[in-house]
Amino acid sequence: MAIDVKKHKKKFLDQKPSINLVPFIDILFTIMIFLVVTSNFSATDVQTDAADDVKDTGGKPNVTDVSGDQEYYVMPVANLHKVTVNGQDRSDAIAGSAVGVQANVIDEGQVTIKPGEIVIETPPGVPPEVAVQRPELN
Repeated sequence: MAIDVKKHKKKFLDQKPSINLVPFIDILFTIMIFLVVTSNFSATDVQTDAADDVKDTGGKPNVTDVSGDQEYYVMPVANLHKVTVNGQDRSDAIAGSAVGVQANVIDEGQVTIKPGEIVIETPPGVPPEVAVQRPELN
């Protein structure tokens, strides 16, 4: 029994290559499921301007961990370049884009944080020199 090589070769060359898309779709869905499961879709509250603020928080920063009995708390602000206390410039109290604010001022005064700037209104009887201090960086 002879093998017809010419017929087999012609049949092989006349076939069009076919691409099977099923494995491609399986891998695509697997990657998509992996990305959805490992991604973090939590919304972040970024405030760009005080005029865009919908709810009034009294100008106080949202502090989540207020436990402690320190006299001053460090308030870091990205690219902090200006601190104003009762209309007086206290930018000399900035160290490492942060400033130390007295706990009494945070609790009873008004602290407004803007991009690169902190504006503080102290409660009665607290002078600007006491309300804001330069933090010690270690």
